Amino acid sequence: MTSDMPQTLAHQDPALTPAAALATVPATASGTASGTASDTARAAVATAIPAGRSAATQPLCSVVGAQLPVPLVTGGTLPYANLDYAASAPALSAVAEHLATALPYYASVHRGAGYASQVSTALLENSRSCVARFVGARADDVVVFTRNTTDALNLLACAVPEDGGVLHLDVEHHANLLPWQRRGHTVLAAAPTIRDTLTALDVALAATPIALVAVTGASNVTGELLPVEQIARIAHQHGARIAVDAAQLAPHRRISLIESDLDYIAFSGHKLYAPYGSGALVGRRDWLDAAPAYLAGGGAVREVTTTDTVWAPAPARHEAGTPNVLGAAALAKACVTLAALGDATLESHESALRESLLSGLARRPEINLLRIWDDSADAIGVVAFTVAGYDAGLVAAYLSAEHAIGVRDGRFCAHPLLARLGPDGAVRASFGVGSALEDVHRLLSALDRLLDHGPAWVYERVDGRFAPIDDPRPFPDFADDAVGPASPCEASAF
Repeated sequence: MTSDMPQTLAHQDPALTPAAALATVPATASGTASGTASDTARAAVATAIPAGRSAATQPLCSVVGAQLPVPLVTGGTLPYANLDYAASAPALSAVAEHLATALPYYASVHRGAGYASQVSTALLENSRSCVARFVGARADDVVVFTRNTTDALNLLACAVPEDGGVLHLDVEHHANLLPWQRRGHTVLAAAPTIRDTLTALDVALAATPIALVAVTGASNVTGELLPVEQIARIAHQHGARIAVDAAQLAPHRRISLIESDLDYIAFSGHKLYAPYGSGALVGRRDWLDAAPAYLAGGGAVREVTTTDTVWAPAPARHEAGTPNVLGAAALAKACVTLAALGDATLESHESALRESLLSGLARRPEINLLRIWDDSADAIGVVAFTVAGYDAGLVAAYLSAEHAIGVRDGRFCAHPLLARLGPDGAVRASFGVGSALEDVHRLLSALDRLLDHGPAWVYERVDGRFAPIDDPRPFPDFADDAVGPASPCEASAF
């Protein structure tokens, strides 16, 4: 067994090694409580989906933690309604099962003579092939495993030629903004429409030589999609390359480097239903082979003396140290599982949930939906909004404590964008393949109750975050053992 693994799926070639099969077999498809609040929350959970409702409103895949019982400050428990997929998505059950199968074989990679080492090496390299296929990579593209999207874009920032400038929009997540501040970069303010933004991009590239255009594929705040194919054409017309931050895009839409003519993409396992500490940078080899080693150490070299080093080409050049084999395997399994669902299935499921959420939020004049572009025609399962009269942090704390609903609040690591859309922060609901229409109904019901009756508990800021006063909810023993807080309230700071 070698690190040069075949490109076919294991079920198509029974001669592949055990590790190849592990990597590629696709999955089958003191507050005062009010008991009324708990009753209302439970009633929302119990609301049946009407007979004949499309299967698109049911979960597409089994995820770890589905139906997790969550305690309420008002008493009792409810199944967790996870509407925070955009921050970190739960693991697919298929991914967790895959890792349980692979874990006994875990060992050092690439230089081990033992059977487990050979299996682990094959598992890692076959996982690399799976990721390449998932993003439609060219034959000569390279897949570098990283920790996450932020890590991948920082690596790319080190690989852009020193004499080349970088241009990005002002709507970016900090992962696609901060790495470029360390070098020559141009910030292009997004216009009120995508059409005008593309025109402004064309003008900016004509005025200033740029080596790389770095853009998000889908906003982590509003879910709106950018037409990356059109951006790629504009960039290439002016001699620039394009890198896409696909952290939010990859879990919701299929991407093809070949079909969209993209040069680089970066994405994270923890947003792609593989929260095991792995991500990837995929793209053209020349910049990555010429760049200084991202992390100096073993595995990234061909030859070393006490005074000099001959570095290996990518991907090894940028993967020094013992790699996260299981994280890479998890990412690959997630890619294979999502690819098997098909684009139409993913989009139909997501569209049904998003349309229901937007329609419900629009009923309340107190709720303001955030949007970047007036002409955006497509969006993923991410929706941000503000609630008149309520701090976003208080809304999120209320939804969690009284309704077992998880959302995100704040500025979402996109401060320049929120300075324009909502400088005081917002609430973000996001969903994915493990979500159901019931989750949306619960959120809407909880917001109605908040606006009609107010919270049933008293909240205050604790270390900058809203939390219930005298929170009675216990933490699981393993969390207390790991963190060691004196009380759940103290743990909320973490």
